Amino acid sequence: MSHATPRPLIAVPARFSATTSALRYTAEVTARALVEAVWRAGGEPATIHPCAPDGTADPAEVAARLARFDGVLMPGGGDLAPHRYGDTDSHASVYDVDDVQDGFDIEVTRQTLDLGLPLLAVCRGLQVVNTARGGTLYQDMGGPGREHRHVVHPVAVQRGTLLEQATGAEKVEASCYHHQHVDRLGEGLTVAARAADGTVEALELPGLQGWFTAVQWHPEDTAHQDPAQQGLFDALVRAARQRC
Repeated sequence: MSHATPRPLIAVPARFSATTSALRYTAEVTARALVEAVWRAGGEPATIHPCAPDGTADPAEVAARLARFDGVLMPGGGDLAPHRYGDTDSHASVYDVDDVQDGFDIEVTRQTLDLGLPLLAVCRGLQVVNTARGGTLYQDMGGPGREHRHVVHPVAVQRGTLLEQATGAEKVEASCYHHQHVDRLGEGLTVAARAADGTVEALELPGLQGWFTAVQWHPEDTAHQDPAQQGLFDALVRAARQRC
């Protein structure tokens, strides 16, 4: 009989997809590179379904659902609806907005932080965290040369942050795909990294009960070959294991 140590269970909110190979209808998906990075770190990734069809999420229900998990990974995805952070107009570049997804992600983030569960937030995930804490976003960074899409660029990491501990570096090469970024910081959040153009690339929440960091880039893109990027997933799973 095997007595292997159980893998910490990491919740990953599913993303909606209108077209998915081999499935005849719409689907709920999770990026393979993302779950493989969690698996390499020793975690058990499990997608969770955003179940509120009206775009709301009951805090007590979300908290109860999260209680069975050891950590949370908030993944990338489409844009948040601008009204979620107080903008009344929407820029023409805003895409793939889904109120059900927005409501669920924001409540999952709030409850995860309140529960002290380890949390790693990626790209859209960082924007969700900032919005959940009352911050705002720039809806669009501008045209070619300003947007951070399909590019790998250096990011300067702040000394003494959880991000520095996880990556083991003061500068990392970040694989980016985003056209929105942080404007006003949410309550209690601090900047843990910036790009050369000043774009906020990572956030943390000093004094939080549990482990948390958020990055604007996609560490899963290069984690299979870059120990600094894999280190983010390793740190999440390590913090989750300490709760098991």
